[in-house]
Amino acid sequence: MPEAPLAPGAPSRAEEQVSGGWAGPLAAIILLQTSAAFLLQLLPVLAPLMAGRFGWDRGVIGYLTATTMASAIFCLLASSPFVRRLGPIRTVQAALLLGTVAAALLFMPFWLAPIAASVLIGIAYAPATPGGGEVLQRFAPRRHRSLVFSIKQAGVPAGGAVAGFLVPLVAEWGGWDAAVVLALALLLTAVLLAQLFRGRADAHRDPRAPLSAATVLTLRNLLLPLQALRAGSRLLPLTGVATGLALGQGTLNSFLVTYLVVGLGIDLRTAGATFAVMQAGGVAGRVLLGWLADRIGSGLAVIRLATVGSAASMLALASVKPDWPHPLLYGLGFLAGSVVAGWNGVLLAEVARRAPAGRVGEASAGSAILMFTGFVLGPAAFAGILTTGGSFAAGLLVLAAVPCAALVASLVWLPVGRRRAQETGRA
Repeated sequence: MPEAPLAPGAPSRAEEQVSGGWAGPLAAIILLQTSAAFLLQLLPVLAPLMAGRFGWDRGVIGYLTATTMASAIFCLLASSPFVRRLGPIRTVQAALLLGTVAAALLFMPFWLAPIAASVLIGIAYAPATPGGGEVLQRFAPRRHRSLVFSIKQAGVPAGGAVAGFLVPLVAEWGGWDAAVVLALALLLTAVLLAQLFRGRADAHRDPRAPLSAATVLTLRNLLLPLQALRAGSRLLPLTGVATGLALGQGTLNSFLVTYLVVGLGIDLRTAGATFAVMQAGGVAGRVLLGWLADRIGSGLAVIRLATVGSAASMLALASVKPDWPHPLLYGLGFLAGSVVAGWNGVLLAEVARRAPAGRVGEASAGSAILMFTGFVLGPAAFAGILTTGGSFAAGLLVLAAVPCAALVASLVWLPVGRRRAQETGRA
């Protein structure tokens, strides 16, 4: 999923940098991010089982995912007043409580229920992005910024891995409704545990900050992230490259289980395990690529590497056969996840570096908003290919062209340069 941007109006690096005591706030926001990601992947993992109840065809999950991410975009645009007034941790806690309502809606036997749940899941997921970014902007050690942001964002594929492993097992034992009960329990537990670290992380909230419909929905508030993005150093082309990567990541997250079960006839447990291994690869990839970006001093080079790996992964997945041995399937899933979902933390650190002075939060939010469009367009386009008679393999081949185009765009529009040298020049 997309990187955690800073909330518009968050403190800049110059305004606040806490070098010590960051483990507790980091642990809290990782827990909340992981729980939000688990909720985000609940429907894609359960889709083959729920199709019978709601009469879905094989492309419906793509449209539901697009609905979720469109809802998340709007919430991301409007989230700044909530983070300022409530604090980042409390905002995410409140959002996850709303996520429990979304999960409960799935018990309703009406075709509108999963649509409403998808909207609420998007609203519940989005605040983990700006809220987590603000926490890390204050507490992450500067010299390990890419690594720490990547560790935090590793919670996104970690949540997907938990969903991929646990949900099929619980569903096999007690039906898909038992898996939804599990989701409710996990979300409530995360909200309670995060309370242990909320005081310090939310210490800088402004309880007198205005919070009303007029404040949240003003045109000025909604446009601030995009204006900051335009004012940054080549942030628009950088975000365009990231949006191309998000197209592939969002589509695989939405359709991998359905592709394996419906397209190839693989059983749900194996498909869920492959999905989980892919998400585990995303965890490893985010940490490894974050370390690599800090080590070589070039986040852009790592992002370009991710475009190549993403295209290769789509081509490899298009060649999967039903009789492949499980270790080979899992190995491909792990490698695909490490590159398709491993670039997000590096991108966030690169956006923070290129942002206008004092507007890191707004620029990061603007970048995430555009990346979220990739998570909307990718699943929707893939669903369109399926519903018009195309095959899963054909859709993957088309998808492989997108990161290739992103790579070309990065070579044309983004100059090569070492990050540390540039930071020295700006100091």
